[in-house]
Amino acid sequence: MKKQILGLLLMTGLMSNGSIYAQEVPVEDTIPATVAIIRQELDVLKRIKVTGYLQTQFQYGDSTGSAVYSGGAFGAGIDKRFMIRRGRVKFQYDAPLNDKGISTSQYVLQFDVTEKGLTIKDAYAKLTDKWIGWFSLTAGMQNRPFGFEIPYSSSLRESPERGRMSQILFPGERDLGAMITIQGPKTSNWNWLKLEAGLFNGNGAPGAGASVADFDKQKDFIGHISAIRNNKSETVKYGLGVSYYSGGYRIDVDSIYNISTDAAGNMGYMLANITHTIDLIGIGTREYTKRQYIGADGQLNIDWKPGMTVLRAEYIQGEQPASRSSSASPNSNQAITSNLYNRNFNGAYFYFLQSIMQSPWQVIAKYDWYDPNTDVTGNEIGTTVVNGLVKTNATDLKYTTIGLGLAYRWDANVKLTAYYDMVTNETSNKLSGYTKDLKDNSFTLRMQVKF
Repeated sequence: MKKQILGLLLMTGLMSNGSIYAQEVPVEDTIPATVAIIRQELDVLKRIKVTGYLQTQFQYGDSTGSAVYSGGAFGAGIDKRFMIRRGRVKFQYDAPLNDKGISTSQYVLQFDVTEKGLTIKDAYAKLTDKWIGWFSLTAGMQNRPFGFEIPYSSSLRESPERGRMSQILFPGERDLGAMITIQGPKTSNWNWLKLEAGLFNGNGAPGAGASVADFDKQKDFIGHISAIRNNKSETVKYGLGVSYYSGGYRIDVDSIYNISTDAAGNMGYMLANITHTIDLIGIGTREYTKRQYIGADGQLNIDWKPGMTVLRAEYIQGEQPASRSSSASPNSNQAITSNLYNRNFNGAYFYFLQSIMQSPWQVIAKYDWYDPNTDVTGNEIGTTVVNGLVKTNATDLKYTTIGLGLAYRWDANVKLTAYYDMVTNETSNKLSGYTKDLKDNSFTLRMQVKF
């Protein structure tokens, strides 16, 4: 049997070789086809970009367990820590240009890896019209088009963190939704003008191991119109923008409070009258909160002999529904079930950045404030009220932060930053623990590596 099998295999091999040699294609005819295939594969690979950056840092706080916004609160008993603030890896694919020089589609997936776990930062597709290149549709997890600081990349931002207001109003910066962008292509005379508008869930971006799946039918509208111009020599560049946010979320409680005054004129929260019914399976008529912001931003860059000077500012005000213990926007897949408090707020930030001549050094100065409740101030906060009102508390205190830093460009990929945050909170002799400024300043030493 073995001899018969070996003989059969030998005959099959001889026949195969004969067939191969009989049909052999000249080498000079196969080279162009092979080269064409290689070029096609290389063209696809060139359209796939893999980029990222790593931010490792050491931080020191004024006191243990302080609730800082420069990287998150320190743990109980901790005032010094090493941390991976951001570890980003981004995959991007751009479709080839069509006959009008337009890339009609783009796909982006970005992850963040830190000691806290793995999270998705970006996951979206962007389609651009293939006729004139003015209109784009972006759908998925993406930056919210509000103001300047929110969508500005953390790898480019000079201060280690966004301001307190930005972090409270827009947790995670991103949100799940769809956005339309109108902007002329780079060859257009109208490329300097940009309009972005979209509908979003309103839950923000997920943290490590968390879910931000939407919990109601309400969708939030966000719009931003901006203009960026420069002089003929391109030594001066300036920009202006206006933003609007209109949304809210489902009310799952019967107790909603609005700011009011009692008979003695003291400010507090009064229970609002709402009417909604929810049956045993969660179906019924429900009210929705009003979440509304309006903002304006501006930037000025001057390239001159002392070095690049950058001035940047943004102001936001509006109405924010939140809990009694926090004025933060929702950032989970669960509706807020605690009592709701409606507050009028405002806040702003200001940057002054100065490169030192043509050296790799840059001086950083930043001032920002966030006032979660503009209707009360100072000793009004925490005052005992009557007539059934609920008194204000520490959540209604205003915070201001002055940040000073120095950055050094080690090379094209590495930047070192030393930065000190000086935080001042509003005080009230009616609030225990807040009769004087808290010890919550912090120092950050960061190394950032990009690829």
